[in-house]
Amino acid sequence: MTISSHTKVFKQLKNKPAKLKKFLKHNAPKPRKFGKNTKRCVRCENPRGHIGKYNLNLCRRCFREIAKDIGWKKYS
Repeated sequence: MTISSHTKVFKQLKNKPAKLKKFLKHNAPKPRKFGKNTKRCVRCENPRGHIGKYNLNLCRRCFREIAKDIGWKKYS
């Protein structure tokens, strides 16, 4: 079950608290402890192209946008 379909079901079960509680118990996505989606960009929440080195925690696109502002220099 994807997260988008998981949130759609919440709208349908809003008025049925007993069924909502049962649904959450059995169908809610588990919090991830490892893997690709645990590390996300702190600026845009993108899980792809994550740069974690030097504790940056940015995706490659955001890093390119703000690299000069945080003191990085491009050598070619």
